Amino acid sequence: MEPLLGVKIGCLFAMLVLTLICGLIPICFKWFQTDAATGRHHWILSLLGCTSAGIFLGAGFMHMTAEALEGIEAEIQKLVTQNRTKSEGNSSDDADSTHIKYPYGELIISLGFFLVFLLESLALQCCPGAAGGSTVQEQQWGGAHGLELHSHGPLPSPSRGPLRAFILLLSLSFHSVFEGLAVGLQSTVATTVQLCLAVLAHKGLVVFSVGLRLVQRHTGSRWAMLSILSLALMSPLGLALGLAVAEGDSEAGQGLAQAVLEGVAAGTFLYVTFLEILPQELASPEAPLAKWGCVAAGFAFMAVIALWA
Repeated sequence: MEPLLGVKIGCLFAMLVLTLICGLIPICFKWFQTDAATGRHHWILSLLGCTSAGIFLGAGFMHMTAEALEGIEAEIQKLVTQNRTKSEGNSSDDADSTHIKYPYGELIISLGFFLVFLLESLALQCCPGAAGGSTVQEQQWGGAHGLELHSHGPLPSPSRGPLRAFILLLSLSFHSVFEGLAVGLQSTVATTVQLCLAVLAHKGLVVFSVGLRLVQRHTGSRWAMLSILSLALMSPLGLALGLAVAEGDSEAGQGLAQAVLEGVAAGTFLYVTFLEILPQELASPEAPLAKWGCVAAGFAFMAVIALWA
């Protein structure tokens, strides 16, 4: 076996094992369940949830969005260069400036955002029951904060828990496949190990936050474990695809299709982060500065990891 192939297989198993461990910790330990949490325990879990929200925010901006923008810009630049070499007409400069200056990356990410918005709106229109939030959350809105909501404005719509949880897992699955694909396409042992360590560092935090989010959404243990398992398999799947692609020739347009899919995934991830995760964590008015600090700390973790990712 070649050393590079052996290293990539080791990275494959490392991604699988670390993702499973980090994702199952909040699911298997009752300490992370908010049902019986009171006093200081409840306060710590609340701050931990805010930290996970900051991690999601950092993953969305510093990793998924940044990688999507970079990939889309590079692929469009490649297409423009190919068109310029094929046709040396007078209009090549105009086409070049038009393609480069238009924010295609931002457009694709926004399309991902509005795609989820449309799907959620269709679900609410066709199946009104899909909008039902958890009973615990509705009791929190109607109980402890009822007077404040009555005096300040109308009751906010309940969270579309199951649908948004599915969208969150789907967008992270797309991103995980592309991360594994990037590791599988590396040509040297050093770059493979470096990229794999960067992926493992931020993936462990993100998957732990996913597990915590599933617990806080009162997802059944069986479904939560199945979700973590399916998410854990995505990066090894992408790495295996990268190994297959590295052995053959990449087809034309493959890089652009990958960049577009990652841009759509980034848009869906930002939608869930801003409309589901952050509002839920910041709904309670207690300890606002502490919550801000935890969200900022989670974002800072992902920003630091982005230096190597």
